[in-house]
Amino acid sequence: MQLHQLQSKTPRKSQKRVGRGGKRGTFSGHGTKGQKSRAGSSVRPGFRGGDNRIWQMFPKLRGASKKPGNSSPHPKHRFYQLKHDKPAVINLGFLNGLDDGQAVTPELLLEKGLIQSVKVGVKILGDGELKKKLSFRGVKISASAKEKIIKAGGAIE
Repeated sequence: MQLHQLQSKTPRKSQKRVGRGGKRGTFSGHGTKGQKSRAGSSVRPGFRGGDNRIWQMFPKLRGASKKPGNSSPHPKHRFYQLKHDKPAVINLGFLNGLDDGQAVTPELLLEKGLIQSVKVGVKILGDGELKKKLSFRGVKISASAKEKIIKAGGAIE
């Protein structure tokens, strides 16, 4: 009997493998060099560049990019929000320093230094007690302030 005539009594379950490399030789599917080819590497998602473009999927608000032409976002963006300026607010309690029967206008409040600006308008809120008869013109008034003004004998035009 010769060596090449030897046979096993049970058939082989899988094909014989030889050590000449397999399906994932040399770089094991990680390519050559670079951060992602290293052992134990992980690139945090959410940063620009490479395969992690998650922030490029979201619409940006105004000023998100410094490129020319990107000063305002596209109006179809779901997360688009306009910056709304709010009116200057003042409480009723601060108006007791005015003269009795005086007409309260945005210009008067600005002149007395009770508000900073009248660019968007003025709103009177109902915090505090009103002890003077005042007439209000050209200002927005909250429901509680309206009640207190009428109770004090004032007028709203």
